[in-house]
Amino acid sequence: VQLQASGGGLVQAGDSLRLSCVASGRTFSSYRLGWFRQAPEKEREFVAAINRSGSAKDYADSVKGRSTISRDNAKNTVYLQMNSLKPEDTAVYYCAASTYYRNSVYARDYNSWGQGTQVTVSS
Repeated sequence: VQLQASGGGLVQAGDSLRLSCVASGRTFSSYRLGWFRQAPEKEREFVAAINRSGSAKDYADSVKGRSTISRDNAKNTVYLQMNSLKPEDTAVYYCAASTYYRNSVYARDYNSWGQGTQVTVSS
């Protein structure tokens, strides 16, 4: 599956953004999906994951309560709604697809990656 993320931008602290990631192919609903982010000079870190039906979601502690992952299998799209953004949320955000047996927080468990979208939060 090929993934393309969009929706990033420059916002102020406290603002909201919704990231989207569109997938190609007919098997989108067979993949678990995740969002990761990578700030300059830092390791890529897990943000959120969602199972195939959308019934199970997992979040990093750093975004829990402020972010919501969702998917629309009819549109081959996964979303990440981020609210109350903080400067420390500044990073390149990547969507990823996984055939792993459960939602994973590890990048190594994801098979396909999008190109990333930049999110910059100013204070």
